[in-house]
Amino acid sequence: MNFPMSGRLKGIVLCIRLAAYCGAIALVTCLASSPAYALSDIKREELPAPVTPSADGDSSTPGSTIPMPDPVGTPPSGSQPAAPDAAEPDSPSDGGSNRPRVDPEAPLPEVVYDLGKLPEPVRRMHDLIIEACKSGDIEKLRPLIGKGESMTQLSLADIDGDAIAFLKGLSGDPDGQEILAILEEVLSAGYVHLDAGTPQELYVWPYFFALPLDKLDARQRVELFKIVTAGDLDDMKQFGAYIFYRVGITPAGQWTFFVAGD
Repeated sequence: MNFPMSGRLKGIVLCIRLAAYCGAIALVTCLASSPAYALSDIKREELPAPVTPSADGDSSTPGSTIPMPDPVGTPPSGSQPAAPDAAEPDSPSDGGSNRPRVDPEAPLPEVVYDLGKLPEPVRRMHDLIIEACKSGDIEKLRPLIGKGESMTQLSLADIDGDAIAFLKGLSGDPDGQEILAILEEVLSAGYVHLDAGTPQELYVWPYFFALPLDKLDARQRVELFKIVTAGDLDDMKQFGAYIFYRVGITPAGQWTFFVAGD
């Protein structure tokens, strides 16, 4: 309901409205005159303060729970500089008993063909191997090869699985008869007696194992060609020693090796 206002009341209302209007204008003017932040200023304020490494090398941000990586080339905290790699120890030697035994400075060993000069245990093992080879049945070598620590060495590297199966794998035929023929031919050659009176004493076939190949005479080269080809001989001359199959038997009659290679 509208009530009629007196002239004095109308004046008061007008004054109030005028004051409100002036206040609004003043507020707008004040806001317009306030300094504004540029976008780059706002971003700069939001960025964390630059990280300054401390005297102890700690480059982590104060209050941060995420560790900072160590500087490149600096060992991790609390660790010692890595030591140079230690030289690997030489692999244990097998004494060289089945390796080529050629010493150009040493006198040439005597080449022996007479099996009667062999000690009885050596002669018996030699004959048993020859008999097994002549049979054509490679299984007959099994009891002579033995097993365990006293087993005949059949490779310069370790072998996996059955010894007879390994020998068959070396043969050009599935029954191992080629390797039997090679073994028989090796044991039919002359032999040498090495390291007499020492723990390494051995009787070794063929004698080419211990002789320089360039010292072989014509007759000996014919004997060598019963076991290897001329191409094999050329390769072995480049190596400097006989590296085809050889057999070693101890004075006690143990068949120690039947190997090829260097």
